Amino acid sequence: MSTRSALAAYRPSAWGVERIIGTVMLVAAPMTARTPLTAGAWTAVGAGLAGWLAFLALDGRRPVAGLAVLAATTLVMAQTMAVTDDGTGVIMVCVALAGFATHTRPAPAVILTVAVAVLGSAALGQWLRDRPVADLGSDAAVVLVVVVLGLVRRDYRVKAEHARLLLEQAEEARREHARAAALDERTRIARELHDVLAHSLGSLAIQLEVADALLTKRSDVEDALARVRRARRLAIDGLAEARTAVAALREDVPPLADALERLAAEHSGGGANPVSLTVSGVVRAPGADASVALLGVAREALTNAGKHAPGAKVFVTLDHLDTTIRLTVRNEPVVVARADGGGPSGYGLTGMAERVALAGGRLTAGPGDSGWQVTAEVPA
Repeated sequence: MSTRSALAAYRPSAWGVERIIGTVMLVAAPMTARTPLTAGAWTAVGAGLAGWLAFLALDGRRPVAGLAVLAATTLVMAQTMAVTDDGTGVIMVCVALAGFATHTRPAPAVILTVAVAVLGSAALGQWLRDRPVADLGSDAAVVLVVVVLGLVRRDYRVKAEHARLLLEQAEEARREHARAAALDERTRIARELHDVLAHSLGSLAIQLEVADALLTKRSDVEDALARVRRARRLAIDGLAEARTAVAALREDVPPLADALERLAAEHSGGGANPVSLTVSGVVRAPGADASVALLGVAREALTNAGKHAPGAKVFVTLDHLDTTIRLTVRNEPVVVARADGGGPSGYGLTGMAERVALAGGRLTAGPGDSGWQVTAEVPA
């Protein structure tokens, strides 16, 4: 560290500089007086300087006691105004009153009261020494000007302190908000992954148990192999759902319309159902939880269409309304239903209804005049 950096690190604050300057002035004023000071004057000066030093020592640890000492010190220093004619006493009183007036702890009324008491103490000293009280007129004006300037400085310091406290509170509030947001995000990620993995692994375990039973009890290799293949499809679909959920929660998922278009293309390419996608309205991006919910609804509805209505055409519509985003998945009436009812079941419509509800929306599903229809609506 350079010498300049070391000096900057130990540089006193503005309030510390004021105290240093005040101490220097209190010491220099009586020593540079144009006329020799009497013994009584030196007594008042010594008492005043001792009181000032006591104030400096007490201010950091016991500020109330320090201010009381400083107030008494100004009353003692006021006597130097009555025994000096060259402004030495005025200088000392102004230094002490400036230190008291610029302090943020006493109220302005207390500061003005102390200033009036100081002038009264000086006037009493003049009267006791048979000196005209009117001679203090110019000195009193200087003292009052110093007090007013001290109050202005105090007001500036109070406002600066309030601004600093407000900044600290705002920063603390920002940190608390960030911690709450991080906790909410962790909870949301945990909930999504729990739902995906719980369903996928549960279904996978059931299929493997059935396959094990078919092999050990019935030696039915063909049915057991079908169960294993179905378990493999469940694992693949569950992994895809988990990746989609994590991608959405990390907010790097593609736009909802693009994700639906990719999902429709994958389903059509599988040969189960031809799928057409229609997007209407002014496209807006929902929240991450809403995107996950709508994608899950679409995936579940397409899976169910492939399982219960193979070959039927499926229409997927994404409507961007004024305050909501509505997803509709409708398949044409079943021509030839698949007898085995196989295929992965995904989340299940009950789970999807719960997920949409958590995103602030609602889900309906049921048969209609033109086939089975699933509708999910979330806030935009």
